[in-house]
Amino acid sequence: MTRFAFTVEFDGRPFMGWQRQAHGPSVQQAMEDAIHAITGENAIIHAAGRTDAGVHGRAMRAHADIEKPITPFRLMEAINATIRPHPVAILGCEAVADDWHARFSCIGRAYEYRIVNRRAPLTFDSGLAWRVTQTLDVAAMHDAAQSLVGLHDFTTFRSAHCQSASPVKTLDRLDVRREGESVIVDAAARSFLHHQVRSMVGCLALVGTGKWTGMDLSRALAAKDRAELGLNAPPDGLYFMSARYDK
Repeated sequence: MTRFAFTVEFDGRPFMGWQRQAHGPSVQQAMEDAIHAITGENAIIHAAGRTDAGVHGRAMRAHADIEKPITPFRLMEAINATIRPHPVAILGCEAVADDWHARFSCIGRAYEYRIVNRRAPLTFDSGLAWRVTQTLDVAAMHDAAQSLVGLHDFTTFRSAHCQSASPVKTLDRLDVRREGESVIVDAAARSFLHHQVRSMVGCLALVGTGKWTGMDLSRALAAKDRAELGLNAPPDGLYFMSARYDK
């Protein structure tokens, strides 16, 4: 038995999310089906994080235990050939220690949220970004975002369906920057609550359009009440960027 670690890229548009679902396709199911076709084994894929329907992955980390003798390179190539036409690609594959776990060994996760700030409809980026037509004040967004950095009770920014044992999380970084017509929000933490990044981005967009001030964002955080959330951004612009592990 070998434990293989994968780096996975995927377009979330056709999927109900990462985790296997009874009511629709998932990235996990696509990978498990491909491995079964290659090895005949019912391997279970464990991932560093769970993404919602429509959320994308640039470098999701995952692992599976496989009995069939096969090299990491051959396994990667076989999955990439078999998993088509699903928009999933294995970017890397390696054998790891039996006690390495994609989720429980992870000490840091990073997400990126992409907004396209223009009046024209999206063509190439449809489903891959959130279009905001009103001009965004990126400096105000970034300044307001710093009030969310650190250890806080993020109940206001937590989905009612969140399964985390506690709403208290430490947000390591929340930066907002502009690249042409794109506004990028970078978030990093050890772990996140369900919908936390999307909820923070939605409220930052309210700051960017002048509907909220930085004080409004701070009050929403302090309220510890989901009813005080201003806006939950759509999944389109959210990307799981990386997972960090001890060397």
